[in-house]
Amino acid sequence: MKTINREISWLSFNERVLQEAEDSRNPLVERMRFLGIFSNNLDEFFRVRVATIRRLIKFERKSQNPMDDSPQRVMNHIHETVLRQQKRFAVVYKHIIKELEKEGIYIINETQLNKEQQKFVKEFFTSKVEPLLVPIMVRKLKKLPYLSDDATYLFVSFLDKTNNEKEYSFIEIPRKSLSRFLQLPDIKGNKYIIYLDDVIRANLSRVFRIFDSDNFESHVFKITRDAELDIDDDIVVGFYDKVKKSLEKRKKGEPLRFIYDKSMPEEHVQFLLRRLSLAEEENIIPGERYHNFKDFMKFPNVGSSKLVNKRLKPLKHPYLEKHRSIIDAVQKKDVLVHYPYQNFDYIIDLLQEAAISSKVRSIKVTIYRLASDSKIINALINAVKNGKEVVVVIELQARFDEEANLKWAKTLTDEGVKIIISTPGLKIHSKLILIEFKEGKERKKLAHVGTGNFHEGTANVYSDISYLTVRPDITNEVERVFGFIEKPYLTARFEHLLVSPRYMRIALNRLIDEQIERVQSGKEGYILLKVNSLVDPEMVERLYEAGNKGVKIDLIVRGICSLIPEECKVKGGITAISILDKYLEHTRVFVFGKGSSRKMYISSADWMTRNLDRRIEVASPIYDKDLQKEILDFLSIQLEDNVKARYFDGNMSNRYVEGGSKPIRSQVDFYEYLSKLKSIETT
Repeated sequence: MKTINREISWLSFNERVLQEAEDSRNPLVERMRFLGIFSNNLDEFFRVRVATIRRLIKFERKSQNPMDDSPQRVMNHIHETVLRQQKRFAVVYKHIIKELEKEGIYIINETQLNKEQQKFVKEFFTSKVEPLLVPIMVRKLKKLPYLSDDATYLFVSFLDKTNNEKEYSFIEIPRKSLSRFLQLPDIKGNKYIIYLDDVIRANLSRVFRIFDSDNFESHVFKITRDAELDIDDDIVVGFYDKVKKSLEKRKKGEPLRFIYDKSMPEEHVQFLLRRLSLAEEENIIPGERYHNFKDFMKFPNVGSSKLVNKRLKPLKHPYLEKHRSIIDAVQKKDVLVHYPYQNFDYIIDLLQEAAISSKVRSIKVTIYRLASDSKIINALINAVKNGKEVVVVIELQARFDEEANLKWAKTLTDEGVKIIISTPGLKIHSKLILIEFKEGKERKKLAHVGTGNFHEGTANVYSDISYLTVRPDITNEVERVFGFIEKPYLTARFEHLLVSPRYMRIALNRLIDEQIERVQSGKEGYILLKVNSLVDPEMVERLYEAGNKGVKIDLIVRGICSLIPEECKVKGGITAISILDKYLEHTRVFVFGKGSSRKMYISSADWMTRNLDRRIEVASPIYDKDLQKEILDFLSIQLEDNVKARYFDGNMSNRYVEGGSKPIRSQVDFYEYLSKLKSIETT
């Protein structure tokens, strides 16, 4: 049956982010930040997915048998879509600027400064900016210095009257050291902001003061490079060293995309393309005056409080708050923590408690991404110093966090933590903690299975679930997963957890079959999935099959979805929505069946081939009826969303879900639901 190409579906997801920037129901500053998220997403898309497609194109040209879904056709479609979205982006940006002006907030450039503002900008430039600038004179350089794909450059041209020669220079805008936005002194209650780019433009005569020139022309450009890691097969070199070596290669990856100010003279564009060795067929995109809009994710809070989202203060967990010890609390009852709605600090508290508790013997953790000032790391180091055995499984191939994870691996090793590094080609994406402790003479275990990373920063903006339990059927199998990670060549059996690779795909097929069999025996069959991505060909086909045989299927997919609901022959048999709001939907939940036969899992895995076949992922069943109800209520609220939900369809229209007797904004409504939730003490 027909499906949507994953790259094209991803671009449709990013268009939903752009919709959020357009949406007048969102506060103005938040809309500006959505432009930053859109831009950041697109950068990563080019660095990873477009890089892969380019490699496939090269392979296809060499191959005698062209591929069915031609990479070149996909690349052409990407190029057309990105150009269309960039134009839409420019329109949205200009509209937001006008709306900000109505609020007394003006974004001005270097030509619009009054005398007082000129003085302020000059003083800021001299004290803060100028010491960070490194102008590169490029006209006579035989070889250009390395240009980073995470940088924004100002291309400056001017005539040196001394020898009547045209000079060219690159200046990297120091946006990593300084904010991209300089807030100027208020004037009559109005607020003014100037970009760092324009602060430099206003002072070009000072930057190039050794030349005899008074007429400078400047335009911004940026490049995007291939960010795929090429890890060689040299068995002599350890995997740690291979990743380290590959990161150095990434920094010099092949250019993939060139974006420039469309007002740049054509001769300057061609000069840059020649010097950067970029061919005409590459993704060369004319843009507006400013680039690297991902900086807009940090657009400053200016103006009244109505211009930003009202912050929902993380709730206290009604059950955990009644206990001094989290370990004691979980021994009485399984616990779910929903963050950012509830406080992620409970997970940190659990590790800090385990680090100092006299009854705890060991702690095992899987690490994929961490905050730069991680309290998780501090708790683990503290545990070692308190005589606990600590084992940390750290994934060195967590994309764009490889360098940070190399650093953490060294830090933990130096402190005496036992480090297990992921196996090449088998990423460890599961979110596990296993704490072994003694209660009297009895040896017990507490397990954490989660959908999100142990990252204090993303826990404030990613919607995730942590599941805590001492159930032996779960904890024994979590322990088995750690054994499997350490020795993946050994076989392991799992009766409760769904573990990939090998086992999760088989289990999911079996669970789908059960629902088909229910329908064929005259009963109701039902599947409800909440995932970030649904693209695995086999799983998509199995859902089509189930839907066509009468199983009712509800899908909540944040990002990429290859499945087209209209392809199901049973009208309304499959419904699919995407929710995009202030928090990034990151929770994965799989529900099969209804009532007493219901089976429910939370998981770290999406329904992608890489998650099912090339990663170590875990899905844990939720057996506790109270917790099942809590998750079902959460999913029901999401399915009823008629404010931030969009339909999936074959046209990728991103049409908003409408209707209902009252507006339901699922993230806000679920926060209200949790705020009213009472503590349940039953075991």
